[in-house]
Amino acid sequence: MDEDERDQGGSGVAEQSPEQLIARAIAPVKKNFLCPPPVRDSTPNDDVSVPDDNKTTSVLAKEKKSKRQLKRERRQSTLQDQKSPRNLCPEIARTGDVSSCPYKDKCRFSHDLEGFKAQKPADLEGQCPFLKSGGTCPYGLACRFSSTHEVAEPSGNLNGLKNSSEVNGLSKDVQKLLWKNKMSFSKADAKLKSLGLAGPKSKRNDFENKDGGNTGPNNCDQSDDSGSCVVTSDSGSKLECPAEVMKDDDNDIDEKSESDVLCPQKRRKTEENNGPKEAENEGVTVTEQIVERSCIKSELEAGTDAMTPETDVSLKLHSREKKLIDYREKLYLAPLTTVGNLPFRRVCKVLGADVTCGEMAMCTNLLQGQASEWALLRRHSSEDLFGVQICGAYPDTVARTVELIEQECTIDFIDINMGCPIDIVVNKGAGSALLTKPMRMKSIVEVASGTADIPITVKVRTAYFEGKNRIDSLIADIGSWGASAVTIHGRSRQQRYSKLADWDYVYQCTRKAPATLQVVGNGDVFSFVDWNNHRTECPELATCMVARGALIKPWIFTEIKEQRHWDISSGERLNIFKDFVNFGLEHWGSDTKGVETTRRFLLEWLSYTCRYIPVGLLDVVPQRINWRPPSYHGRDELETLMASDSAADWIRISEMLLGKVPVGFTFAPKHKSNAYDRAENG
Repeated sequence: MDEDERDQGGSGVAEQSPEQLIARAIAPVKKNFLCPPPVRDSTPNDDVSVPDDNKTTSVLAKEKKSKRQLKRERRQSTLQDQKSPRNLCPEIARTGDVSSCPYKDKCRFSHDLEGFKAQKPADLEGQCPFLKSGGTCPYGLACRFSSTHEVAEPSGNLNGLKNSSEVNGLSKDVQKLLWKNKMSFSKADAKLKSLGLAGPKSKRNDFENKDGGNTGPNNCDQSDDSGSCVVTSDSGSKLECPAEVMKDDDNDIDEKSESDVLCPQKRRKTEENNGPKEAENEGVTVTEQIVERSCIKSELEAGTDAMTPETDVSLKLHSREKKLIDYREKLYLAPLTTVGNLPFRRVCKVLGADVTCGEMAMCTNLLQGQASEWALLRRHSSEDLFGVQICGAYPDTVARTVELIEQECTIDFIDINMGCPIDIVVNKGAGSALLTKPMRMKSIVEVASGTADIPITVKVRTAYFEGKNRIDSLIADIGSWGASAVTIHGRSRQQRYSKLADWDYVYQCTRKAPATLQVVGNGDVFSFVDWNNHRTECPELATCMVARGALIKPWIFTEIKEQRHWDISSGERLNIFKDFVNFGLEHWGSDTKGVETTRRFLLEWLSYTCRYIPVGLLDVVPQRINWRPPSYHGRDELETLMASDSAADWIRISEMLLGKVPVGFTFAPKHKSNAYDRAENG
């Protein structure tokens, strides 16, 4: 199909029948809504551009910067920005008093209050989201809604009401222990030892491998003399020492004592053999290794039937005694990279989603205490059935991450991603690369389920290579390994999104699954008709996971529950975007930085929602997820604007909700779907 078919509008689409258009995966939009073909200049070679050889040469000659150099430049830029008047000290912004900062001249932020007021952008329309919730705004003068604040002097904690309905934050004490590699993982290490996965402690690189290693899909597991599987690392060791995780160039810890890099197992061995006093002499005190954990008690614990009941820590639950989650008939929102953030999940909860899951988090980054990775685990109180998804290449890394998350977070289940197709993940042996290593899959699931007291689920694809499906041969084993549920995405890693999901194979795997293993199907669910068909074709299927369908039209959950095609108006769609913006300002902040962060994520989402075609404009209902829309106009100006696939129009929509963009603002979406762009689907 011609790449600019959408631009041609009525030049070819209007002359074809709906059946012909559907056969070519083109949406059958009613002819009276199609745009006329654009008038093209007949001048020959009008689209030919002469490349600038000098410019091309200069680009090729540009020197690639090292990680250290990039890090140094980022730090210098950060220091300069922090002293800029636009980065006012948070304490001064909150109180309005220049003398309120306890750090005085040593503060890393600006104390130029008048300079900040002079350059601050105009306030946005509406009310401060924190005042809407009945609390005080933690941003004070920095808030982009400060004109709606009360005249009275701000009071209260710096954090105010921010994130008061959110849990699963990483405490500073735990983060410091992770930075120094002094965290104890007793349950995980005991389970690794019992499964024979605790081998000799030698240097491991895992995701921090500098020489590329052979951790990709072709690096199969080896066996020992007895014939049993041995999970090995890049360098051939069987167990990762997480101290090596701290040696990445991007970490901020520059100096570590000898005790900081001791392997946790060596520290425990020292304590067991020598006692507390001798262990302290070795440079590691017992008190440093023991962290007092405080359970987060919130209202969602009382309202969620899937929460693990509080028990004596000395009583270890057997895997069959875990309080399992019944996914049957529940509407499951898939973990979605970038766009599946907490504000988006809140929108989906309002529209009818039952189960939500956080974005995929890398195990090694969590064990390093990276705040940006831990932010992916945050949970809102409205998410009454919530899980987190993690991704790791080795049993020890996954086991320690599972123990850490269970101790620090309030969650209902942990999902292990074994289907991620992203190259940077696969090349390190994680994600869908694990599909080529069933024995390592077994080790990861067994040690994770044996470590956690909450259900462990797994997400997989049909296979790594196209045409070589293998989940049907593993489905019976996955349940025996300890997983309580498995999600099967009906595509291979190699296929990506170039074809529709293979639901017949998903049905085949589901029928082979043991009764104790719930199977969730995933792929191309875009209407209640799709949902009903899958449930009818395979009653053994527990439920269907909704992924891209929720990105394009999050009201799909309402459609499924109400069993109707919702011809949603442009005004109703705009109200959904308004809800997202309000949730985003609560989550990322109502200051300028929070507003622009909210805008970026809104634009990422709009790059998907533009693919939605209103029900009233279609000759055939419902819309299929692989249909490409021709150029058309909506029933009103706003609906036409929302149908645009131009980033400039997405920015216009964001300005309707968040004010004008900063000078020099640009945007390009991070993710593109091959099912939407590639010509072979036409």
